[in-house]
Amino acid sequence: MGNDNDAMDRPDGAAGQPEPAARPEFHAVLTPHRSLGPKGFLVVMAIVGGVCFVGGAAFMAMGAWPVVGFFGLDVVIVWAAFRANYRAARAYEEIRLGDGTLLIRRVTARGEASEIRLDPYWARLVVDRVEDEGVVGLALTSHGQRHDIGAFLDPDARESFAKALGAALGAVRSGRSLA
Repeated sequence: MGNDNDAMDRPDGAAGQPEPAARPEFHAVLTPHRSLGPKGFLVVMAIVGGVCFVGGAAFMAMGAWPVVGFFGLDVVIVWAAFRANYRAARAYEEIRLGDGTLLIRRVTARGEASEIRLDPYWARLVVDRVEDEGVVGLALTSHGQRHDIGAFLDPDARESFAKALGAALGAVRSGRSLA
């Protein structure tokens, strides 16, 4: 229940105005890459369905009608594999640095979320590199705990993310603002 007496309890005297949320110093949402979009999926399914239909019709004409069911099964299996892949792509990681906290929030494809909060002054970014491949792993460590991040990113994206997060951590530790 909002009333004018609420203004008396607030130091700024503003009634009904929400306090501005603190802007994070750094915020990134890491999502798995999927190279085939919805239109591409329809094209692939149309090609697979067409090939299976033509193959099934040819076997039907030869009198081998039981084979037609296996061609239909191929289409269903390819469709199910793509759907499972797209469902898995709903997972993401959110990295937020601000208000004296480094937050790692992981959301699974099912929507189950878990959060890890670290002190940005104690957190260290660990970048695992392999000479021919580039950045193969990223982790944040603090107080003997290792928290892997960005496992589903490609090496170039990991490199870019590591530079950005490293700069943000450095800025927070030195007291500078990234804005």
